[in-house]
Amino acid sequence: MKRADKADRIGEILDDLYPDPPVPLDHTNPYTLLVAVALSAQTTDKKVNEVTPALFAVADTPEKMSELSPEEILSYIKELGLAPTKAKNLSKMAYQIMDAGGELLPDWDFLESLAGVGHKTASVVMGGVFGVPAFAVDTHIHRLAHRWGLSNGSTVERTEKDLKAVFPEETWSDRHLQIIYFGREYCPARHHDLTQCPICSWAATKKQIADEFRMNQPKKKK
Repeated sequence: MKRADKADRIGEILDDLYPDPPVPLDHTNPYTLLVAVALSAQTTDKKVNEVTPALFAVADTPEKMSELSPEEILSYIKELGLAPTKAKNLSKMAYQIMDAGGELLPDWDFLESLAGVGHKTASVVMGGVFGVPAFAVDTHIHRLAHRWGLSNGSTVERTEKDLKAVFPEETWSDRHLQIIYFGREYCPARHHDLTQCPICSWAATKKQIADEFRMNQPKKKK
């Protein structure tokens, strides 16, 4: 099956399962979404949602965040992975946004210039806030795209390019969310029986299925 045909069928399944996928990170405005996505690096969305209400109660704008020291920010997010670095980035990011006028701009270069903001984070904001077609690819989407034979790229950048090539542009922002939800519900990273998966069972190659089956087998004791 060609990649384009496979993507069409996958798209139909995802649209049926998740017709209107919400952003899994709690936020109240574009800035708090940016902060939440930046905080989610190497941390679960669930954990981010547990700590951000207290942070956003005191700093839900760049101006308010800039009034906090990195140490004060850290006190709110200390349970997250890489918390000290993230606290410093949030402080610097707030000043950067203030220097640019105090508002987020729908500009790739601007967003990616902010402290702690990479292409994936910028993609979520561009798609989720500004409606600019963007396909945010993290390690989970990278893994599923490989499983499904939609990309054989060794980097998330290559996977993003491959996914953009097979899914219609108007679906990109929803597709990345749908794949995230599908991965959580049906397609986990470990101990996954690809033969029972609604997508892997027909989209993955026989070799991929065999390789993952072999990896999931308990190691024999010597």
